[in-house]
Amino acid sequence: MTESTARRLVLPDFCAPRAALGVLLIVTLTALLLALSTAGFSFLFWSDLARNVLFMMWTGFAGCALLCATRQFIAAQSAARGAVIALGMILVLVAIVSVIASWIMSSQWLNPAGMLGQPPDDWLFLCRNLLLGLIIGGLALRYFYVSQQWRLNIESQALARVNALQARIRPHFLYNSMNTIAALTRSDPALAEEAVQDLADLFRANLSEKRSLISLKEELESARIYQRIEQLRMGERLRVRWDVQDLPMRAMIPALTVQPLLENAIGHGVEQLDGGGEVIVEGSSTDGIVTLRVRNPLPPEPGSARPGHGIALDNIRERLTLLFGAKAAVTAGPEGNEYVVQLRFPDTRESAQAVP
Repeated sequence: MTESTARRLVLPDFCAPRAALGVLLIVTLTALLLALSTAGFSFLFWSDLARNVLFMMWTGFAGCALLCATRQFIAAQSAARGAVIALGMILVLVAIVSVIASWIMSSQWLNPAGMLGQPPDDWLFLCRNLLLGLIIGGLALRYFYVSQQWRLNIESQALARVNALQARIRPHFLYNSMNTIAALTRSDPALAEEAVQDLADLFRANLSEKRSLISLKEELESARIYQRIEQLRMGERLRVRWDVQDLPMRAMIPALTVQPLLENAIGHGVEQLDGGGEVIVEGSSTDGIVTLRVRNPLPPEPGSARPGHGIALDNIRERLTLLFGAKAAVTAGPEGNEYVVQLRFPDTRESAQAVP
């Protein structure tokens, strides 16, 4: 989160269903409290509740639409100025709805025999609603602001971890790759040239600042480049089986998702076995949900695997959750003689909002 963003009133997208649901809950609870405070548990409770819900529902959803339409304008202001503008628009909206409600309740045609309640004192009714709008609107804006700042903070932490992953290719991998290339320059210059090109492509992909969200095809290609480089060093000890023909290659996925899993599978699994082993990358897509699994053999003796910090796995889980919410899931753990990491995320092919 940049300093300029922190000084501005960054509100959530009030056109989104999540924000509309939050407004619905706020107005319903407020209407319930008002009905209890005025009618208690008497027979007038339900009529007061219905009237309050109707009034506040119109105000709440109209306010959602207004804040949605002016979100970019408010975001361009300072935090104090944006808060005054947003609250001022809410109060104007409350005043307009109050005048309309007062007119409806005073109309003999629209409110015969006072079915919607007795006509209120116009000024008292307006002042009461403006005061309630000021208190409730201020608290609601504060809640949405704090929630959005919390989310931006989480996204900033995820971005920092992504940058850490992008900025570092493990030193031992780089050193091993350069040593392998140096040896190939004498025995197989053509293969050494290909290895240099692969290493350059891998660096270019990992260090790019514009690769926060890419297609699954691009991510798998980066992982295959990593495999080719490691294959030169480990030779026949490393075998990778790609069973990904059923995956939707246009599905969007955070960059540096599959490659770190392949790196962990090789470093914590295959590399620890004297005879090497096979890493299996497989996936499928069912009902719009993509499932991707990376499997590697476990060392025969418990505790003999190279200890891992889980940074990459935690980062992948966090970024998938930020992008896709409850539709994404990451599981990892031993299954028999293998260690299996499974990713589940929706098949999104549009320009989804990436972690900034």
